[in-house]
Amino acid sequence: MSARLVILLSAALLASACEITTQLGQECLLIKQDPNNPGESVAIQEREIQPGQDFISFGVTDCEDLVCVRDANFAADPNPDAQAKGYCSQDCVEGSGKSGCSVTDTSVAEDIRNRFTCRSLLLDQASLERLRQEDPVAYRRTFGENNSPYFCAVELAP
Repeated sequence: MSARLVILLSAALLASACEITTQLGQECLLIKQDPNNPGESVAIQEREIQPGQDFISFGVTDCEDLVCVRDANFAADPNPDAQAKGYCSQDCVEGSGKSGCSVTDTSVAEDIRNRFTCRSLLLDQASLERLRQEDPVAYRRTFGENNSPYFCAVELAP
């Protein structure tokens, strides 16, 4: 391919301003490590989720970034035996707000899509670091390779 053709194709792609669609905001099932089979995952049931609290699940294959979040205001299934759901998330940079968490999938409900922001879902940064240093094996088992408390999630109502 000639250099001129490569330049023209590159310019055409840039000019088209294609927006990449991510899975951020899409529905997912929350999982946990199976206590009977280490290394295996099982679905979390509604009865296992504390109402009014943020919940984060790592290793979720429903999501490209392997993170499923359920915010404190998420509408729970009334059936306690139902599989608990959340939405796909990703880590983000503290202070990036809504700009760090743009939901590009138009199938995600607009009222949710417009409320995604970057916020702390786990412990604060210092607590995470202390846990990681005190017991690296337990930390990795619980949080994986994650080193940040900041994830894209729906803003909580005041």
